[in-house]
Amino acid sequence: MIADDDEKWLAAATSAVKQNAFYMQRAIDSNNLKDALKFSAQMLGELRTSKLSPHKYYELYIRASDELRSLEMFFRDETARGCSIAELYELVQHAGNILPRLYLLCTIGSVYIKSKDVAAKDILKDLVEMCRAVQHPLRGLFLRSYLAQVTRDKLPSIGSELEGDTETHMDALEFVLQNFTEMNKLWVRMQHQGPTREKEKREKERNELRDLVGKNLHILGQLEGVDLVVYRDTVLPRILEQVVNCKDELAQCYLMDCIIQVFPDDFHLQTLDVLLGACPQLQPSVDIKTVLSGLMERLSNYAASSVEALPNFLQVDAFSKLNHAIGKVVEAQVDLPASASVTLYLFLLKFTLHVHSDRLDYVDQGFGIKPSEHGSCVSQLSATGKLCDDKASKQIVAFLSAPLEKFNDVVTILKLTNYPRVMEYLDHDTNKAMAIIIIQSILKNNTRIATADEVDALFELIKGLIKDFDGLTDNDEIDEEDFQEEQNSVARLVHFLYNDDPEEMSKIIFRIRKHILTGGPKRLPLTIPPLVLSALKLIRRMRGGDENPFGDDTSTPQKILQLLTETVEVLSDASASELALRLYLQCAQAANDCELETVAYEFFTKAYLLYEEEISDSKAQVTALRLIIGTLQRMRVFNVENRDILTHKATGYSVKLLKKPDQCRAVYECAHLYWAEEGENLKDGESTIVLCLKRAQKIADAVQKMANASRGASSTGSVSLYVELLNKYLYFLEKGNPQVTGETIQSLAELIRSETKKAESGAGTFITSTLRYMEFQRQQEDGGMSEKYQKIKMEWFE
Repeated sequence: MIADDDEKWLAAATSAVKQNAFYMQRAIDSNNLKDALKFSAQMLGELRTSKLSPHKYYELYIRASDELRSLEMFFRDETARGCSIAELYELVQHAGNILPRLYLLCTIGSVYIKSKDVAAKDILKDLVEMCRAVQHPLRGLFLRSYLAQVTRDKLPSIGSELEGDTETHMDALEFVLQNFTEMNKLWVRMQHQGPTREKEKREKERNELRDLVGKNLHILGQLEGVDLVVYRDTVLPRILEQVVNCKDELAQCYLMDCIIQVFPDDFHLQTLDVLLGACPQLQPSVDIKTVLSGLMERLSNYAASSVEALPNFLQVDAFSKLNHAIGKVVEAQVDLPASASVTLYLFLLKFTLHVHSDRLDYVDQGFGIKPSEHGSCVSQLSATGKLCDDKASKQIVAFLSAPLEKFNDVVTILKLTNYPRVMEYLDHDTNKAMAIIIIQSILKNNTRIATADEVDALFELIKGLIKDFDGLTDNDEIDEEDFQEEQNSVARLVHFLYNDDPEEMSKIIFRIRKHILTGGPKRLPLTIPPLVLSALKLIRRMRGGDENPFGDDTSTPQKILQLLTETVEVLSDASASELALRLYLQCAQAANDCELETVAYEFFTKAYLLYEEEISDSKAQVTALRLIIGTLQRMRVFNVENRDILTHKATGYSVKLLKKPDQCRAVYECAHLYWAEEGENLKDGESTIVLCLKRAQKIADAVQKMANASRGASSTGSVSLYVELLNKYLYFLEKGNPQVTGETIQSLAELIRSETKKAESGAGTFITSTLRYMEFQRQQEDGGMSEKYQKIKMEWFE
């Protein structure tokens, strides 16, 4: 209903403005000064209304002020035809109502100034004083806006055609400042017009009119003659006095932003203490973070665009002043949200990174400074405790990420002593997210953490991924996919903790282990393997050197392997026996490379114990046994006695597997344990090899009989096992085992043919390829290999 009335009143007023403007224009066209003034006054009388909302009043004002342009040109033409401008100035003051009179006075006043018949300062002073007659907030605000509009290009500033012999630019400055002061007072008073229940609506309407007041500051910013001295001594103090004294939240926030945006960067830099000194005096409800962040962003851009300006920042100690001001503001506004406090320090940090990127002490102060100083992010968070506010947490993440994005080097971040103190105030999930960001930075930038102290500092930052926070041990609430991804990130990180110096690298290994072992049974299977592999790389680098190249007993291969023994044992307790077995075998190979027989034997012993006591699944047993056999075959460090013990143990495991086919394959794989290509002294089992193969064949026979009995003669049964055995025989034949004869191979081949015929099906691809290979070797003319295959009769194949 009110909106409809607003439209109706605006339509009526607009119609009256159009009608009077029409008659005014007709009078202007006929050079009728009297009627032109009459109808212009009637037109402007419509602006006396109190019925319109500020938004609708603005529309009416725009239409009326547009029509006044024709009147201003008419006045100019009248003076050109000989009419006295002074008489016109007096004549318009006879208008019946004060508001039309002052609009007309401003219009003729702009022409009067342009004529130069009198000093511009006198007319300006007269106009700005006479406008005091209108004290209605809305009407007075628009009247003074019109005054600023028509005089903007007629101010006696330096370089203008109206510049006088004396300091006339100060007269122009005084006029703008006085008009600004009065407009701001009127604007602030608007909040008190009308009932209290409509205050929110009035504030919204006031916000729409703010540019009318800010226009004066734009004019000040463009005035010639407003140098640093004038700005520091006159302009800024006068503006800030008005800002502080008005005690209005909307006005203070907007005008402070105007000051920052309108005046030059160098002015702000040279008057930082004055501008910042006003911030704690603002109303507690003012969004101070927007004001200060805008200032710091402006100064940061200034530093980035002008290298010559950087010394000025150091000269005025900009960082300390900003830091001090933020502390004062936070201290004064006790109800300031944590997110707002963090935002302030975030922009201070960004400012520091832009302007003083070489000053890590400044960066560190942004995170947390001495208690004797005024404030810091840490000091504010310490009063808040753990952050539960999502907005504040996001700001902290942005705060912590800023130096990472700037330096692209986590090593630099590790030098900031207060960085981990800020992270302590994040909740568990946000702390983990920040740790992921740190790790991703290392991986992306290929950053190498090269000292043990840096490792300690890094793990302090990412401890949210390394161990559970207090009170958070319910694994059921953890998303498994996210958890795996987090721990995989930690695992990749371990490979970036590296130093070319073996002594320092060994210290790094010890430090990594200390931190990783705090992770609990769910994390360890994912984080211990990269630690073990990194340590094994170090051991292989150290082999061949002195027994103790560092002069102590903590960095020898034997000591590191002993450390790994204790480390892998933890996996057994964490229900990761299969993984522990794999790592024991990896360590045994490293001990073999370092010729540490006792240590290697101990690793095999532990692997065997795990196999016997912890691994019960049949498939897992097969996999584990293959790893044991493969590793043991490559071991060269064992004496005859130790090797026999381990070999016979592995062979014993083979015949105890649950499934016969698995037994067969494991037994013929054990044959390799009795044959080695390096060192004749290891060729101690030509006959044992054949025994293993024959034992495997017996098992294959049993499989075949069971298959034939259960599924009939059409089944191929264990033919594939026979073919695998045939290939093993051929392998040892080629290697020169005298116990492997053509007759043995011939017998096995005949057996394969017989079983294939029983199945009444063609030979499979595997057997066909094997037979072709045998025929190929028979036809070679190189001598040695051909002679071995000549011993095998191939007639049955035909």
